[in-house]
Amino acid sequence: MVKTTLRRLVLMIPQIIILSLIVFWLAKLMPGDPFTGLITPETSAKQIEYLRQKAGFYDPWYVQYWHWIIRLFHGDLGLSYQFKIPVTRLLAQRISNTLWLSLLTMILSYLFALPLGVIAGRYENTSRDKLIQLYSFITYAIPSFIFYLLGIYIFGYKLKWFPTSGSVSVDVNGGLGYFFSRIDHMLLPAILMALISTTAVVQYLRSEIIDNSKQDYVKTALAKGVPESVVFRKHIFRNSLLPIAAFLGYSITGLLGGSIFVETIFGYPGMGLLFMDSITGRDYSVITVLVLLYGILTLIGSLLSDIILSLVDPRVRID
Repeated sequence: MVKTTLRRLVLMIPQIIILSLIVFWLAKLMPGDPFTGLITPETSAKQIEYLRQKAGFYDPWYVQYWHWIIRLFHGDLGLSYQFKIPVTRLLAQRISNTLWLSLLTMILSYLFALPLGVIAGRYENTSRDKLIQLYSFITYAIPSFIFYLLGIYIFGYKLKWFPTSGSVSVDVNGGLGYFFSRIDHMLLPAILMALISTTAVVQYLRSEIIDNSKQDYVKTALAKGVPESVVFRKHIFRNSLLPIAAFLGYSITGLLGGSIFVETIFGYPGMGLLFMDSITGRDYSVITVLVLLYGILTLIGSLLSDIILSLVDPRVRID
């Protein structure tokens, strides 16, 4: 397994190179350049032209790409022209917020999805199954931003159970107060994002439980007098978790990328909100780094899913 994982990591190198070329090419196709956002009525054309020449914007594209890659390897991600600080420091300020929000969302998502999937699969075509199917249909059909706005309106403004923006209260001094304030600000976006992201896990688990319940080994175990609860726990449920385990790696990285909408709507200062602010502010240095980072996370998610699946079921081997 170790050799296979190392081989997959080596194969990721050309994938990352191709991804970086695509990101660099798309950035060049975008209107304007990183200095467009600096233009004000007081800015002269000569100043902007000087900055463009100094940054090498008139060099051949392959020279620009090579310089960009070299800077990335040295940890120089460029300067955010919107926030006036290095991109590295900017990401360090935001990435922890997104990581904690994604971690809490993933935990809540599986806490919601696993019981629902088990109930729906074990009690197929009952009222409980139909109710869960209705819930899955609604959460799948409703646009996420509308779901988030409804959550803010009901639980933030009407019931006033949760704060509706930010990541921590301004009047917190530190210690436990700071910790609980962070949790309080994360709970509503995490719960809403978890509720709307459970559909795939619920449906996968329900289908697998129904399929495994009809297998011959289950009928044989029941015929031998093995209690139904034991058959379900040791055979049906365990085998039904395999696709869920494979889905886990994509879930982790998908939440990091999928936090764009929820962070923007809640004004939560993470990478998602930073991405949207960078687009509106034409902050090219931040945009290219974030797109490249999200692409790498997708590749890592695929690798994690294969590794998790092989750990859960030793019979499965990574191709």
